[in-house]
Amino acid sequence: MKTVTEVREDPPEEIVESNRPAKAGYEWIAADVHNQSSLFRWCRLLNSWLNCTPVIAKGVDYGIISLERVSAIERLYHGQEGATEKFFYMYMCHFSQLLVRLPLDDFTMGVLCELNVAPTQLHPNSWAYLQAFRVLCQSLYLRPSPPAFLCFYDTRPRQPTIWLSLVSRPSISRLDAFSQSFKHFKDRYFKVMVKEEGKSYFCRTHGSVREEELGTFSSIEEGDGCKGQNSWEH
Repeated sequence: MKTVTEVREDPPEEIVESNRPAKAGYEWIAADVHNQSSLFRWCRLLNSWLNCTPVIAKGVDYGIISLERVSAIERLYHGQEGATEKFFYMYMCHFSQLLVRLPLDDFTMGVLCELNVAPTQLHPNSWAYLQAFRVLCQSLYLRPSPPAFLCFYDTRPRQPTIWLSLVSRPSISRLDAFSQSFKHFKDRYFKVMVKEEGKSYFCRTHGSVREEELGTFSSIEEGDGCKGQNSWEH
């Protein structure tokens, strides 16, 4: 059974890259995020995980993306400055435990855009809410919508320099908290490189004017909230 897409090979400079200086300008990030390197520094390790973990949805061309390991000095909050291709980060648990598949559907893209967060900024426990809401709507033959979903939740923290969590509003809570607490996900992230033929799958068009793309972290201005404000890069 085919489960993986293209995974790029380790570059020859891998051996010395850990001696390069860290990227500057990210002092605003909380230490717990700032210091977290990726387990997937080597393509062979990433491949071994992906060989038994589906990433692409059924019926979708595997050529729309390639998957790439994360170097020793890269962090999931780094922006796309200097990159020749669009990319974003994903956690392995998105696919292995939460059954997320790429490309993300309109509902998921809409929630991320409404919250103005990157996929890895939303805590996996909150991804579980999102996945459960979709299944609930499907069972009732309803189309899930971001506004309907978000009306059941508040966000914590208000200024997300760490992972953003969705907190149920007690008076209208409809879904129980995910029974499995995600504690060992932080170092299991990798890059999803968007190829030219895949760009249309990873943006959300508003009418005929504006597009929002998945992205990575970016700085948030002091005093800004999460929803509708700058948080991680889009």
